[in-house]
Amino acid sequence: MYAEVLIEYKVKSLDRTFTYIIPEYLKNIIKPGMKVTVPFGLGDDTINGFVTKIKNDTNQGNLKSIIAVTDSFLVLNKELLSLGVFMKETYLCTLISAYQTMLPTSLKIKDNKSNYQKTTTYLVKNMPLDFIKTYINEVKHSSQKEILESLLEEDRILKNKYSSSSVQTLLKKGLIKEEKVEIYRIDKRSELSTNNLVLSPLQKEAYDEILKDFGKSSTFLLHGVTGSGKTEIYMRLIEEVVRRGKTAVMLVPEITLTAQIVDNFYTRFGGDVAILHSALSNGEKYDEYLKILRKDAHIVVGTRSAIFAPLENIGIIIIDEEQSESYKQDSTPRYNALDIAKYRSAYNNAPLVLGSATPTYETYARALKGVYKLITLPKRINNSPLPEIKIVDMQKEAKKRNTIISEYLKNKIDETLNKNEQVILLLNRRGYATLVNCDACGHTFKCPNCDITLTYHKTSNSLRCHYCGYFISKPDKCPECKEGDIRDFGLGTEKLENMINDTFKNAKVIRMDADTTGKKGSHERIIKDFKKEKYNILLGTQMISKGLDFPKVSLVGIISADASLSIPDFRSAEKTFALLNQVAGRAGRAGLTSEVVIQTYNPDNFTLKMVKSGTFLKNYQYEMSIRKALKYPPYYYLVGIKVCSRVYEDASIESSKVAAYLKKYLSSETIILGPTTAGIFKMNNIYRFQIVIKYRFDEHLLAVLKEIDEMYINHKSTYLEIDFNPYSI
Repeated sequence: MYAEVLIEYKVKSLDRTFTYIIPEYLKNIIKPGMKVTVPFGLGDDTINGFVTKIKNDTNQGNLKSIIAVTDSFLVLNKELLSLGVFMKETYLCTLISAYQTMLPTSLKIKDNKSNYQKTTTYLVKNMPLDFIKTYINEVKHSSQKEILESLLEEDRILKNKYSSSSVQTLLKKGLIKEEKVEIYRIDKRSELSTNNLVLSPLQKEAYDEILKDFGKSSTFLLHGVTGSGKTEIYMRLIEEVVRRGKTAVMLVPEITLTAQIVDNFYTRFGGDVAILHSALSNGEKYDEYLKILRKDAHIVVGTRSAIFAPLENIGIIIIDEEQSESYKQDSTPRYNALDIAKYRSAYNNAPLVLGSATPTYETYARALKGVYKLITLPKRINNSPLPEIKIVDMQKEAKKRNTIISEYLKNKIDETLNKNEQVILLLNRRGYATLVNCDACGHTFKCPNCDITLTYHKTSNSLRCHYCGYFISKPDKCPECKEGDIRDFGLGTEKLENMINDTFKNAKVIRMDADTTGKKGSHERIIKDFKKEKYNILLGTQMISKGLDFPKVSLVGIISADASLSIPDFRSAEKTFALLNQVAGRAGRAGLTSEVVIQTYNPDNFTLKMVKSGTFLKNYQYEMSIRKALKYPPYYYLVGIKVCSRVYEDASIESSKVAAYLKKYLSSETIILGPTTAGIFKMNNIYRFQIVIKYRFDEHLLAVLKEIDEMYINHKSTYLEIDFNPYSI
């Protein structure tokens, strides 16, 4: 027997399988999807790989044999093997990179010497019961007697509860023996509690509508305002699906959301839940993945990569906050979790539910056309009122020297704190200052690796690049002229925190951004502390905008609403509407009279007016008219190609060649823009030129892109990054 093995190297020149002999002793063990060790190359080198196929004969000669099975328990099932092929064809990635993406760090194909198993040691009887009963009467040491008497009543006892010397004595005499039992680091079997919530008529209607398609591959858009009870519908659907013997996947966009939602799932489903997200330790990821493989968990909750969970017999897939950019991977393979969810939905004949208060315009367009089934929840639970929204003109405030916090917002914060209620402040820019330069010669501190200014972080007194991680300590004097003082400009969450503490002396402020949530468990701690009212002001970046539920929040302040509107991106208005609408939805969720204050230098902006009126449909229609005229999604599809090199001239020359090739072989109706410099032209010392393809239908597109991709597989200095349907260009 022979096996086709896909080796671990991700280089495209080796993106194929190699045939190996299956040795006699492994013939009844090896199966497709299993990880194995094989010899590779001319020497004695060995390498890991996945078995993709087993066959009885081959016309190849001089074949080597498989050396060993690397992980007998880790087997990519038939669905995941086929999903990898789909990803390779759809995203033009290597097959091994597709499979690698499906696995947690601790189980990736490369040889990993770490042992992530966690065990507990028990003591069990090693002699007949009658013998132990007789021996007890002869034991002089009370601790030894206690161990033996406990084993007469129980099959096994925890070793660490007893004296180590007594345990060792009984082990040497052969009366007892040790038994190691693997345990999960996250064990929530005791969390289960009764759910007494009653669905509202609108919730029940939505639940029934989706459940009617149980056993079918159909896609629903659950479009509900913030606080309309979408999460409870998700949980009821999952509850019913599991009751019917199926499994379920639920994706959330942020780790911050995972913490709060997972607590709800543990309370409802106990240990039947596995979680998968990047904040877990390698050991926890190992445990959770193993839990799913062993079928000890039927429900998976997590961020983007959880869509690859090795569940079988999936009954429903749910993507909450489907508009989030975090569902799109920005490195190879550049997949969209929605595409993967659709594939698994079709494979398992399971409904796919997309939930959002502000769905992407592509998703909403498909729902209006009937491609997706549209379900709307226009009201909050118990008809709680949506917050009143006030737009503050910061041009007028600037004349009063209120450049960061308006007089109106300041008064509202005071009122809210006096009522013992809570405040959320959004500023979607971390750090202390966004620009640092010399007041004498004007020297600006920029990252030497990237085409971007460094951000000042006061806590660490450092200047940092948020793209490559480069940082330096802030100097006292200018390194160029040696004379000027260093000044910082702009506003980040760190500076805002200082300002809030100075302005509101009695406020208890906590900040939530990438700088304060770097440590394990920090997301959960901040959320729980704020919910317990240890703090009355929460300020942060967009990670505080979605999904979080704080009953005492009655005021939301948006410090700089213009920041996201000014980004040169055709989706900037859509993203701004979604962000502001989502963060506004954190206010008044428990029925408190609430308000949202939006500070802007452009109060007449159409998108901001639509946020104020809460009119998603009007903003959608307005933006769609612009996109139709400019040939953007959903009217046209996009492909972004970045031509990258460490040598500027090479990147420039090769990008022109790529554009010329595309224009020659693609349809005349397909629009090719560029090459131009990318938004971040230099990143990590790589120069990047960009080409954008707009098309409605082009039968040659995929073949031409494959040809171009293959041309640059072995190029000495230049490589391509091809991104289908990018979220931004």
